[in-house]
Amino acid sequence: MAEFLDQEIKFLPGVGPKKAELLDKELKIKTFRDLIYYFPFKYIDRTKFYRIAEIHSQMPYIQIKGKIRSLETAGEGNKQRLTARFSDDTGSIELVWFSAIKWQKEHLKINTEYIVFGKPSEFGGRISVVHPDMETEEEKQIKPSGLFQGYYITSEKLKKTFINSKTINKLQLTLGSLVKGKIPETLPKYLTGRLKLIPLEEALVTIHKPGNSRELKNATFRLKFEELFFIQLKILALKHHRENKNKGFRFPNVGYNFNTFYSRFLPFELTNAQKKVIREIRRDVNRNIQMNRLLQGDVGSGKTLVALMIMLIAIDNEFQCALMAPTEILAQQHFQTISRFLNGMKVEIALLTGSTKKSERKILHEALENNRIQILIGTHALIEDTVVFKNLGLVVIDEQHRFGVAQRAKLWQKSDIVPPHILVMTATPIPRTLAMTVYGDLDVSVIDELPPGRKPIQTMHFFENRRQQVNNFLWQQMEKGTQVYVVYPLISESEKMDLKNLEEGYRHITEAFPSVKVSMVHGKMKPAIKESTMQAFKNGETKILVATTVIEVGVDVPNASAMVIESAERFGLSQLHQLRGRVGRGAEQSYCILMSSYKIGPESRKRLETMVRTNDGFEIAEVDMKLRGPGDIEGTQQSGIGFDLKIANLGKDGEILQLARNVATEVLEKDPSLQTNENRIMLKTLKSEKQTEFDWSLIS
Repeated sequence: MAEFLDQEIKFLPGVGPKKAELLDKELKIKTFRDLIYYFPFKYIDRTKFYRIAEIHSQMPYIQIKGKIRSLETAGEGNKQRLTARFSDDTGSIELVWFSAIKWQKEHLKINTEYIVFGKPSEFGGRISVVHPDMETEEEKQIKPSGLFQGYYITSEKLKKTFINSKTINKLQLTLGSLVKGKIPETLPKYLTGRLKLIPLEEALVTIHKPGNSRELKNATFRLKFEELFFIQLKILALKHHRENKNKGFRFPNVGYNFNTFYSRFLPFELTNAQKKVIREIRRDVNRNIQMNRLLQGDVGSGKTLVALMIMLIAIDNEFQCALMAPTEILAQQHFQTISRFLNGMKVEIALLTGSTKKSERKILHEALENNRIQILIGTHALIEDTVVFKNLGLVVIDEQHRFGVAQRAKLWQKSDIVPPHILVMTATPIPRTLAMTVYGDLDVSVIDELPPGRKPIQTMHFFENRRQQVNNFLWQQMEKGTQVYVVYPLISESEKMDLKNLEEGYRHITEAFPSVKVSMVHGKMKPAIKESTMQAFKNGETKILVATTVIEVGVDVPNASAMVIESAERFGLSQLHQLRGRVGRGAEQSYCILMSSYKIGPESRKRLETMVRTNDGFEIAEVDMKLRGPGDIEGTQQSGIGFDLKIANLGKDGEILQLARNVATEVLEKDPSLQTNENRIMLKTLKSEKQTEFDWSLIS
């Protein structure tokens, strides 16, 4: 029975090979299944009719009945247009077409009653509807489109070939009339009954032509729950499988290195949040099960210190550790920070990046194999085949969304028999709903407080006319002895215009602050020049660093207390938050100034208002997801879980997601392998899904 939905779309009446090719290319609709799961993005209530006298241009859409009184063609070639005067007993309105004019003239009939649907607009004091939907009363009776008409996203290419939302709606109705008894249930009766879910077949037919709001609500809930439930079932089954199959090294000893560091070298008192996270990780590494834990914490919350203390426990148990960072700057930052923390202790640390010389590599590789190096810090150079550990027990991955799944896998496999414990760190706050999906098979720890003495960064938004006031403020900051970042957008290193803006910005800054030493850094510089420029700023030799987002991650200059972000409206919320985290790392009060043009859209305004209002990374992440949707949030494409949401929205459906996770947990606790007669229906669904390659998901 399931084979019915797997038929190629060209076999659906009204499609054929040519349309099928376009639907596949433009919308990835290849089969009946792809079509029925291609859901409307909105619905219009087609029960309401307006009189022409009631219409104004601010209405989102209108539906009217009347007759075409005249048809006129004007212009030539591409500029040709067809105008119809359409009237009812209260007045008249213009209907306008700019394409398919010949077809319209052949099919439109004067003095025949039509139902017209479309968006009204005003031009030259007259109301018109451009490219309206037109149907006669007879056509409307033949086509039972439901009271709520679904609207579907299409492409310009499809519209040019007359495959618009209306066409897809007709195809959905055709398919809906053929599926009766041919869509098998995917959930057991004990779940559909308990959760009051309508049958899957009914939900899939109704979602495309709901008769009323209650029907639409029931169909939507069933399909959203189903989508999120099977994601959670897959993720939690993976986690259960990993915990039962993958034995882990035990770190039972908290010995000399940990205790010496804690009592003599700890630079400041741990926060309660750090202590809680260390306890959670200690429990993990003492259980004989491979740890897979995500450590979230805002910039400056002390994640690196927590990771180091866990590394010291691994070393106390005679294991080696690896810390992988996405850039050389960040790897060097970690190396310097950890070396500073451990200065005076007998722990061997090494750094391996793309810049490490061949002669140095040879010595390093040998020391690593002989267990003389206890902590190896590096970039993706760590995953090279020539890098061999004697006894790798713990892998820390920083800003993991910047690594591909395959890259993480290679590092994970560097321990032959028992996989190392994995600690994934991120300063990019992940919304709760996203963490439950993208990172749903990981245990999550959160450091949600800053170290004592850190003051919240004050953020302000100014337009260009306040430039002099901003410059005066920067003078005041530098007179106190602190330093300043000025950040320009460089969305792509190939964008010459952005690079030009950066260079012009550098010139303006040097003119505005003639007595101050200013430096500039961007991604097109040679690594050695970039590094020396950064180092000069870090050492206090330059007072202002004009930069692109290369400073987003890994630059730690406690003396920098002010940041100006130019054209802040061009940055995403996550990036703005990351950039702001470069200041506020010392004891001084720090400031972030967002500069923007006057002309900013509502979304940009919301982003800037959010940055001014809060320093809470998790609140910012939630707003970001609501504005952009989960598909654009960093990390979702490389998660390895392999999900493609068709109807659920992680920004809005948190409650349904939590319910789905709770139900999936309950199911797996009673039947981990889904082997009971009633649960096999779910196992069959999981196995039939595309993207069922589970292996990658076992790796963070």
